[in-house]
Amino acid sequence: MDRLANTVRPYAWGSTTAIPELLGVEPTGAPQAEMWMGAHPGAPSRIDRGSGPVSLADVIDAAPETELGADAVRAFGPRLPFLLKLLAAGSPLSLQVHPDLAQAKEGFADEERRGVPIDAGHRNYKDANHKPELICALTPFDGLCGFRHPAQTADLMEGLGVDGLKPYVDILRASPEESALREVLTAVLTAEHDAMTETVERAATAAERLGAEEGPYAAAYAAYAATAHHYPGDPGVIAAMLLNHVRLQPGEALFLGAGIPHAYLNGLGVELMANSDNVLRCGLTPKHVDVPELLRIVRFESGDAGVLRPEADGAEEIYETPIDEFRLSRFVLAPGGTPRPLDARAPQVLLCTAGTVRLRAREGTAVNGSVAVDDTGLATELTLAPGESAFVRAGEHLTVSGDGTLFRATVVV
Repeated sequence: MDRLANTVRPYAWGSTTAIPELLGVEPTGAPQAEMWMGAHPGAPSRIDRGSGPVSLADVIDAAPETELGADAVRAFGPRLPFLLKLLAAGSPLSLQVHPDLAQAKEGFADEERRGVPIDAGHRNYKDANHKPELICALTPFDGLCGFRHPAQTADLMEGLGVDGLKPYVDILRASPEESALREVLTAVLTAEHDAMTETVERAATAAERLGAEEGPYAAAYAAYAATAHHYPGDPGVIAAMLLNHVRLQPGEALFLGAGIPHAYLNGLGVELMANSDNVLRCGLTPKHVDVPELLRIVRFESGDAGVLRPEADGAEEIYETPIDEFRLSRFVLAPGGTPRPLDARAPQVLLCTAGTVRLRAREGTAVNGSVAVDDTGLATELTLAPGESAFVRAGEHLTVSGDGTLFRATVVV
């Protein structure tokens, strides 16, 4: 196994304290939004097998079947198909959706044909892959996920008492679900700027007042008011009102499939996603919003947010999702417990989020200084503290023990 050295991304929406607190280091005062663990070309983790630090992406490129296993390479190609992150939102991320695999391939090919530069601000498709993702809360975590039933959203908007919202309320009450959601989202994102700015400001003022009172939508009002504070006048604030507000408790998760509008608002979590950068934005951002393409991708159907809780499989607790590129599970370990096997035909990234976790190979070891290694330079024993992580290549046999929490990211093959 390899200890990972990881990059922290300083996006403006990041918390200044959450990741440093988990790592047990002093905050720098700058936002620390995401810590990436994996082989994404944007910020691959680094490993050291005795010859100095190297990119995990380069190691995998040099010997994909050795690192990933033949089954994973056959299913997903010669690259690690997922990216694991610590995500720390101090303010709302953009309201967004992701394409399915066919849409991503089509959109990427179209922009390539048209010669749209890959780094252009108006480019929608950075690659030809889909981007399903899973977020698991480590602290109370606020987010928006999927459309609320139109009648309920009509009640919520009507309760604000804002004249500019009345046409949307009427549509949500009178039209069939899909057409109502499509018509209202289209109207919000194409509304005249000054009128929308005034509507957002009045809605935010009312939401702040109602969020402090008792009522079925109090928590949602408070969340929308806080969002408007960060994005004053942004039409995405009204678009956000179409979505379910959810507060995850630690250990609870959300799966975000293709076409599901969502946004993370506040909190610290473990995020696992397919290896893609494809995002269509709906608002809450200064970045490009391609309304026609967005409307083509969004799934206009309502439902609850679909909070996931892990299902026990022996000592391992698994977050079940409908895709194969990644699988997230966790171990909550107690001192003195029996070491748990972590065998897999596929690659794994392991992340400690609490306490102390020991990883140990189940075959012979040698000792090089203070780290147990084998003749390949791979460690045969590692101790992980909160925020520390390891890469385990396919086919390795190890056990996990200790007093803490370990998240396991792998693939289904």
